[in-house]
Amino acid sequence: MKGFRFLLLCAVAYLLLSSVAAVDTLRHNQTLTDGETLVSSGNIFTLGFFTPGNSTYRYVGIWYANMSVQTVIWVANNQNPMNDRSGVLKIAEDGNLVIVNSTGVVWTSNVSNAGNDTSVQMLDTGNLVLSSSSNSQNYLWQSYDHIGNTFLPGMKQGFNLKTGQQWYIQSWESLNDPSPGDYTDKLENPEFPQLIIRKGDEKHYRIGPWNGVRFIYGGIPLTTGKIFSPTMYSDENEVYIVLKTSSESITARTFLNETGVLQQYYWNQQAGQWIDVLSMQQDVCKKYNLCGNNAVCGSTASSTCRCLKGFTPKVPQKWQMQDWSDGCVRQTVIDCEKEYAFMKLTNEVNLPDLLQYSVNNSMNLQDCQAMCLSNCSCSAFSSLQMIGQGSGCALWFGDLVDLRADTDDGVVLYLKLLPSEIDSGGGSNKKRRLVIAVTTSVVLAILVLVPLGWYSRRTARRDLRGGNMFTSQELGHEEELELPMYDLFTIKAITANFASSQKIGEGGFGPVYKAQLETGQEIAIKRLSKNSRQGLNEFKNEASLIAKLQHRNLVRLLGCCIQDEERMLIYEYLPNGSLDSYIFGQHSHLHARHGSLLDWKKRYDIILGIARGLLYLHRDSRLRIIHRDLKASNVLLDNELNPKISDFGMARTFNGEPVEDKTRRVVGTYGYMSPEYAIDGFFSIKSDVFSFGVLLLEIVSGKRNRGFCHPEHELSLLGHAWNLLNEGKELELVDPMTGKEYAKSEVSRCIQVGLLCVQRHPKDRPTMSAALSMLDSENIILPHPKEPGFYTERSLQEFFSANDAPSTCNEMTVTLLEPR
Repeated sequence: MKGFRFLLLCAVAYLLLSSVAAVDTLRHNQTLTDGETLVSSGNIFTLGFFTPGNSTYRYVGIWYANMSVQTVIWVANNQNPMNDRSGVLKIAEDGNLVIVNSTGVVWTSNVSNAGNDTSVQMLDTGNLVLSSSSNSQNYLWQSYDHIGNTFLPGMKQGFNLKTGQQWYIQSWESLNDPSPGDYTDKLENPEFPQLIIRKGDEKHYRIGPWNGVRFIYGGIPLTTGKIFSPTMYSDENEVYIVLKTSSESITARTFLNETGVLQQYYWNQQAGQWIDVLSMQQDVCKKYNLCGNNAVCGSTASSTCRCLKGFTPKVPQKWQMQDWSDGCVRQTVIDCEKEYAFMKLTNEVNLPDLLQYSVNNSMNLQDCQAMCLSNCSCSAFSSLQMIGQGSGCALWFGDLVDLRADTDDGVVLYLKLLPSEIDSGGGSNKKRRLVIAVTTSVVLAILVLVPLGWYSRRTARRDLRGGNMFTSQELGHEEELELPMYDLFTIKAITANFASSQKIGEGGFGPVYKAQLETGQEIAIKRLSKNSRQGLNEFKNEASLIAKLQHRNLVRLLGCCIQDEERMLIYEYLPNGSLDSYIFGQHSHLHARHGSLLDWKKRYDIILGIARGLLYLHRDSRLRIIHRDLKASNVLLDNELNPKISDFGMARTFNGEPVEDKTRRVVGTYGYMSPEYAIDGFFSIKSDVFSFGVLLLEIVSGKRNRGFCHPEHELSLLGHAWNLLNEGKELELVDPMTGKEYAKSEVSRCIQVGLLCVQRHPKDRPTMSAALSMLDSENIILPHPKEPGFYTERSLQEFFSANDAPSTCNEMTVTLLEPR
């Protein structure tokens, strides 16, 4: 009896040592031969040898346990199959998991310095892991890092930014051959992720992009009802998506088949089969960019494809033959000198592919629109805040690629077009055309009758005044305005008939000439150009406003000339020109000659002078005035480099308390305009405060806000200054031309006040009275500024291609934006 028990114990021990059929772990000195398996502890997954389909080869793989249909989810030696059943899976002497047969090593986990205390375990998640006994939770190798054609809940699909590893799905060559096939499903663009299915290098299908909450695409990407839900993880080391199921009891998988179709399945236990929940490429429009560039794919009764509004088929003959591959082109070629607006496409198209794009997760809708308007190549933008619960902004440049009709996913795309292209329409616009016709008739009548009456009154008054003075009624005001009138003959004589040698500059209004009166006084003559985007209204506005203003920090208007077709304003001549020539050095000889004069003391005096002039306009003048175009080129310097604010053609008046108003025509210069004004047309005294803050930071730094470039980031001057202040390094902003001798506390205070003035929201900005007090006092404790408006100012061309040459920073100034 004792002998029998001994033999029984030996037999049990032998079975435990030689066979691991009932365990999930393989250790040193243990082997798994063909016909044996490792089974996860919950009896969910099995690791063993198998033969796929009609093949005769043997592989080591993982499949679901206890299913009537063998479903393989991972293969080890998919590129090196075995011809017979001599294969063995074991832990090698160097600690790696290996497959060997009669010919030698067939496959290895290939981990360097694995150690001699490793083991491999089959987990219930379907992950096969190699770890050391001293630290079993720190995997030395795992099958999850080497995805095949099946993506399981818990797997990562994306990037390891630190090591360069990428996790992606790859199809089998065929059902009988698990070697890598032609199709891959990869997460691309780490900063704005989207899934791309490719055949080789050719794109076949696109899912996304990810907006921070979900993938944006037709309501179906990896979000199939109550079964699947995706989660995106992102940090400085990794960006990846993980697919989860709504319940642990659900067995589900995503599968890329040998024809490149991405399918999602769940296991129906009662039916004993896999249920196809979704095939991603389920209709013709799922083919990548089927309709070509700038065209929308959406099957209709008349056609599969249509051009975006404002576009037309590139090759109409092919289009008629149902060949849309050439796509569409703009009906009107983009002209960078023209003004553009945006057509809002809500639930009409998906977001285009990310070929030439920019994305910023901190931008709001206003920032995004302003940036797209300021870049000639920008075609469209989308505010991700309007999609689900995401945030941020994306811009597209050049052609818009892979557009599909999208009617229910909450996508909002803003397409840049000419205003006339947006307003044009079909039968639904009959009412609009009727209104336009009536309005046109009224306007024509006004244009005929009003000038006749105005000319009669003007002639009568000129007869009475002898042509020497004119009233402000001609400028749209009721009271008498005693402003000297210069005749055209005199102006031509003292400018040598507007000789180029007399010309000293040119702005949005027109050219400026220097001349000298018979009295010896030097004057500057600003002549309205026929090609100017400003007109008689701006001329009248400036003449009527500035004539009433008297302040040492405002330029002085001496008179005007209105004769024949000429419109001119006569100013005091300021010999040192505009401030921008000094701080930006666009004229190298001026910068070399005067730059040293603009030490910190002089710059500080200029800042205070501009602040006092602006405060006078807002609070102390006879007419309360919002300038609306404060910038470095509109600040002139006298003999002693005292600043004088000029150019009041865009100014607006207000009475009593500060106001917030909306204009139908946004005017000014990008880089200085506040967000609420540049985007929505809302202006107030806080708009001027924003411009002042920009100008203050430009004076300190010697750099333009518009077109600012930094080798280490893509922020605007405002964003750069804000970051430096947060890091306690604000003095790094100071222009080297300022010199090394300056009061650090004074400079720091100026930078902080500048940033307070350029905060995104108007309510957060100080008034000019408060700003001047903060600048002029050392004892005031300043609040910390919030993030500035237009925080980012990217060199957008760097997004066009990773292989492009470094981009350059070019300034684009817009002085007039027509009604949107």
